[in-house]
Amino acid sequence: MNELQSIADAYQRARCGGERMALATIVSVEGSAYRRPGARMLITESGQMVGAISGGCLERDVAERAMQVMKTRAARIIEYDTRGQEDIVWGLGLGCNGVVRVLLESLHEGSPGARALQFIADCLAARSDGVCATVIAGVAAQQASVGSAVEIGERLLLDEKLDACGQSLKDEKLAARIREDALEILAGRRAVTRSFEVGGERVEIFFDVINSPRPLIIFGAEHDALPLVRQAKTVGWHVTVVDTRARRATIERFEEADEIVLCRADDAPARVSLSENTAVVVMTHNYLDDVGLLRALLTSPACYLGILGPKQRTLNLLEEIKMDVFGINESTLARLHSPIGLDIGAETPEEIALAIVAEINAVCATRGGGFLRERNTPIHDAHDRNHASSEVSIKPYVPAGESTALVVCHSS
Repeated sequence: MNELQSIADAYQRARCGGERMALATIVSVEGSAYRRPGARMLITESGQMVGAISGGCLERDVAERAMQVMKTRAARIIEYDTRGQEDIVWGLGLGCNGVVRVLLESLHEGSPGARALQFIADCLAARSDGVCATVIAGVAAQQASVGSAVEIGERLLLDEKLDACGQSLKDEKLAARIREDALEILAGRRAVTRSFEVGGERVEIFFDVINSPRPLIIFGAEHDALPLVRQAKTVGWHVTVVDTRARRATIERFEEADEIVLCRADDAPARVSLSENTAVVVMTHNYLDDVGLLRALLTSPACYLGILGPKQRTLNLLEEIKMDVFGINESTLARLHSPIGLDIGAETPEEIALAIVAEINAVCATRGGGFLRERNTPIHDAHDRNHASSEVSIKPYVPAGESTALVVCHSS
């Protein structure tokens, strides 16, 4: 399941149970760190933690602080600086050589954090994108001119049309400037932090892009499609299975899929929604079906198109559709992957599914899929890093005493 969906579901359960909660969000990273800006963790007063903001190094300390935040209801920024040896002294032992800033806030009813989490849940349910713009360095009331106080945790929530879906931000001029930047940030699909001037003081806004789960459409419902569905669901994608043989038994066999479409191959492309974020895998094991599917899919906006089978088979398919007639150019063919999957020596259906999902992820992240040990640049690209600065370093909290189509939608 998508990590954000897990957090949203856990929030609703805890809310129904009357538990107090806090939300931890990474808002900036400088240098090396396990998770990037936008990673979240939900903490309940019973001690449950859902999601992760590190490889297990920061969670305990953040959970301890969360209990205090639940009491005070005051949002705060915590900074972990692991560039020196202090983290080993503190007992964290990160050794990541970076700086991580975390926004920690209470999720009491009506709070900006609670509204933001509901906004995220709504985006996921609607399979739409959005922008959550959060103040992470504001202007205190005692420093601000009249009407220009901006508090940490205030937000502007924007859907993919940039319509406001919620706002705790009091400064309307600042909100207007945030909306201007949001279109560019939404298109980039990456979290960033930007500074604005309010009343002569600097205000930092963390723009977190809420990306809907990646749609994966699998044409084909034979036995080797099952592991692919499971692997894709493991990484949180939205999976649609199209059975071009229209067998009703497919509905039960593929109950893990989000949607199932039963129709003829000629009708299949029109029965699904294809966007620039969609990955498509063709594995019908029927040559004639694949000819029709490839003809339609090559001209679609899908970012990834993979076809199961050897390279010569795909070349024969391309010859069948007389690709020059359809004006298919090199950039269009660049989206076509055949043989499908990364070269990991896959033999079994489960291994092949792993290779396919890994290749899709690499392609969509514009990576080559090679060994990280051979990479001479940072694991996270420069444009993916966020160098927001902070003037205050807060040391970890230490507790006292310690150191014909039928469409079936499965509910998630």
